[in-house]
Amino acid sequence: MIDILRTRRSIRKYAKRAVDAGSLEIIKEALLRSPSSRGLNPWAFVFVDDRDVLDRLSRLKETGSQFLKGAALGIVVCGDDSKSDTWIEDCAITSLVAHLTAHSLGLGSCWVQVRGRAHSGERTAEEYVQEVLGLPTSLRVESVIAVGFPAETKTPVPADRLDYGKIYYNRYGTRAG
Repeated sequence: MIDILRTRRSIRKYAKRAVDAGSLEIIKEALLRSPSSRGLNPWAFVFVDDRDVLDRLSRLKETGSQFLKGAALGIVVCGDDSKSDTWIEDCAITSLVAHLTAHSLGLGSCWVQVRGRAHSGERTAEEYVQEVLGLPTSLRVESVIAVGFPAETKTPVPADRLDYGKIYYNRYGTRAG
């Protein structure tokens, strides 16, 4: 696991190559095995590989979503807020599981934040995604995870750039003795 964390980077450029069925099944299984508060699993996932739908989703925000157009797959992570008061946290966990699983399979990925973001002055990114995908309003949209074969190479963040100053012991402000 640590090697996956050490080497995973956000990928925004993808090769024009479909994700194979075996990898899709592994990603689906990983998502459904994700931890959730009280085991309520308030999530639902929409796997999008239709080029036209990905193109529409790439316009869900003014900036920060355009790379979805080039992805082989978009995983729309949704949660039902009537099933759990921790749907946001649970959906964030599944989003991370999607990233780590994709990387373990040799795929690249990048998070597109939807919840709390604007599509335009008139509506939210969430409302836009709900309309594009025909989602019921009971399903809230946390994120869209772009997935595909990387068409760019990014070097891992060097260990000496990690901010260990953010680590405290037993009480905020207390460094290791």
